Amino acid sequence: MLSIAALQAVVTATPFDGEPSDAELDAIEREMPLILADVELLDAVITTLDRPVSKLDERRVRRARHRVVAARRTLTNRGGMNLTDGAA
Repeated sequence: MLSIAALQAVVTATPFDGEPSDAELDAIEREMPLILADVELLDAVITTLDRPVSKLDERRVRRARHRVVAARRTLTNRGGMNLTDGAA
């Protein structure tokens, strides 16, 4: 059996200090409207899981989806983000 212990030094050559870099923090700041819109959509969907869906619930989910699409559009138009992960 081949041991990977010898390869471990190559994999962990640069230690990770556990803190995000300034560039990563800037990216999170740019993406915050999209993150908040996704959280709002998730919250709207979760509220419909344990009860019958009312017209108000349908509107809430639809509006939350529209906010997510608008936030993605804004980020894409800024050109500062590559959307992957199933984004259109």
